[in-house]
Amino acid sequence: MLAIFDKSIAHAPQELRSPCNGSRKPKQPQEILSDFVLENNELAISINFCNGVSLAHSNQDHHISFSPHRRLLGITDEIYCLFNGNLNNLCYLNKQYGLTKGTNEAMFVIEAYRTLRDRAPYPADQVVKDLEGSFAFVIYDHTTSSLFAALGMDGAIKLYWGIAADGSLVISDDLEGIKGSCGKSFAPFPAGCIFHSKGGVMSFEHPVNQIKAMPRIDSEGMMCGADFKVDVQSRVHSMPRVGSEANWGSLWGAH
Repeated sequence: MLAIFDKSIAHAPQELRSPCNGSRKPKQPQEILSDFVLENNELAISINFCNGVSLAHSNQDHHISFSPHRRLLGITDEIYCLFNGNLNNLCYLNKQYGLTKGTNEAMFVIEAYRTLRDRAPYPADQVVKDLEGSFAFVIYDHTTSSLFAALGMDGAIKLYWGIAADGSLVISDDLEGIKGSCGKSFAPFPAGCIFHSKGGVMSFEHPVNQIKAMPRIDSEGMMCGADFKVDVQSRVHSMPRVGSEANWGSLWGAH
């Protein structure tokens, strides 16, 4: 999966930016997208939006000969979801949300997101925590120009984020691809965390603890984009919760 968001849509955490990229310079978003499509040939699907958002999907991982994880693209009502992984409790979740048995993971995640955005009095961290399995997903809500991404806690799925040459946020599950796209300005996406373009990064595993950026040095001794980790010693002073009089979308600033 590949998702690129112009800085007017999503501000990449500044800690991702490396002070020195060495000989490997970050690329422009269009070049990053073109490289993805070229690598995946006819298997790639790409979607471009006029506001500087690009999404690309391929159902095959060229770096792994066999993977048990599903790669899915879901689209409904101007909500787009790139999903990688498997939800072990998908049948239960579909029943809970009133969806059909055949609803796949990507379409379920879209429905869960839409429920959070429009109707549910539940905090986002609790809803994502209810997902059992190995997963990574990126949602782009074109209606509100919002990004919502998450990575499961077990570490079986890898996800990375970085900064392109023009400051755009790049998210991908391809390590070599994001290295080539973002130079040294990239890092692993933190497991057990969610990121919203209007709310930042937080842990859904430990929602009351703060997230801190930890300096990261690569094998060449150069500073790279920081790792984000839960600080077990510190807590969020006022953890927001949404009651019945408000909804999750307004908490994060959606329109």
